[in-house]
Amino acid sequence: MPTPTAADVQLTPEGAFSVPPFARECLDAASEIWGASFEHPFVQALAEGTLDPERFAFYQMQDARYLEAFSDSCALLSTRCTRPGDKQWFVEAALLALEVEGELHAGYGERFGYTPEDVAALELTPNNRAYQNHMISTAERATLVEGTAAVTPCPWLYIALGQHLLDRARGAPSDDHPYAEWLRMYSDPEFNEYMDHLLERLQRFADAASEAARERAKEAFVTSARYEWMFWQQAWEQQDWPV
Repeated sequence: MPTPTAADVQLTPEGAFSVPPFARECLDAASEIWGASFEHPFVQALAEGTLDPERFAFYQMQDARYLEAFSDSCALLSTRCTRPGDKQWFVEAALLALEVEGELHAGYGERFGYTPEDVAALELTPNNRAYQNHMISTAERATLVEGTAAVTPCPWLYIALGQHLLDRARGAPSDDHPYAEWLRMYSDPEFNEYMDHLLERLQRFADAASEAARERAKEAFVTSARYEWMFWQQAWEQQDWPV
């Protein structure tokens, strides 16, 4: 089966969020990388329910730590905004990453036998640490459009993946699917409103930025899309430091 491109899998036919022009440019720049996540063996096995529980638990624990950095990045972006509404939205996005997705992690922690203390003591994989550093440094040091572009692939890809897998399965996962909660969360059409708000801000920040900053923002988006694929890979191989 050929690797799907961004045009093939970015949105589901119904209930999709709108994609403004600059977001489209970012997605087009990352097209092949974006599509590769949909065919990663970790994602395929997760969707089929055949993923090794040890690999999934490894992924969940690393993801919990990643979300802390995502939250930090959104909090940093809020300080860069001049409009109160934008500040509030990024603060709420920071909380959402910790609270809503944190509930999913807590549930799987009970099932797989790891605690918040285990997550806190976790050593980050090389791929996870690199992704976190990319997001935080871009949010802190680069322009607002670059920082926003760096955090955009994570929610966009997960929502697109969840809705794509739901569409492919022709319905919600059954209760006996081992990863039903994950699939239900990221296929929830309520996340479309979140993406509408995020991509509207990305477009507005791009409109206010220089051409050079917009080009760097596309590079930041592409880099994060690469790290998303690498995040599946670090979980698939249960990555460790080589030395």
